[in-house]
Amino acid sequence: MIGTALGVVLLDKIVYSAFLLAGVFLSISGLYILLNADFVAAAQILVYVGAVNVLILFAIMLVNKTENFQEVKGRWIRQIATALVCFGLFALLATMVLVTPWQLSVISPAIIENTIVTIGKHFFSDYLLPFEVLSVLLLMAMVGAIILARRDLIPTAQKTREIYTTSLTLPEKPRDLISSGK
Repeated sequence: MIGTALGVVLLDKIVYSAFLLAGVFLSISGLYILLNADFVAAAQILVYVGAVNVLILFAIMLVNKTENFQEVKGRWIRQIATALVCFGLFALLATMVLVTPWQLSVISPAIIENTIVTIGKHFFSDYLLPFEVLSVLLLMAMVGAIILARRDLIPTAQKTREIYTTSLTLPEKPRDLISSGK
């Protein structure tokens, strides 16, 4: 994890950094597996590696902007300040790791045999209403995204008795602009 994180920060090519970021996310999911958090590890892989990192790669590939290197005045001051902040964070994290008692007792409620079953029980008992409200909200967002993506299926305004009905119309249709050659 530390090696790929250093590669993300230190490599000059941004595409290589983005690929190494996927390695960081995979390493973090491995850490979650070692901590007996299998659901969080699977969510880490699906959300961060499968969605966020792919989105970052698409953004990098679409922008494809090259810029000439220009020397920044006072760069050594920024580098020293960055090194001091990084060393301070490392010291803080190292202190936290050394001071924290990591042993769990066998009777501790933090030990769960199957985290997915436990999360499912909470979803369908304690948090049923927020879970259902969230599913309706996500359904509405998905329908809205489909409507915005498929603007060619929205009916155009029709003239009835000198009044235009403009229900279900959007101000522009990009497909019409492309087909007319503008």
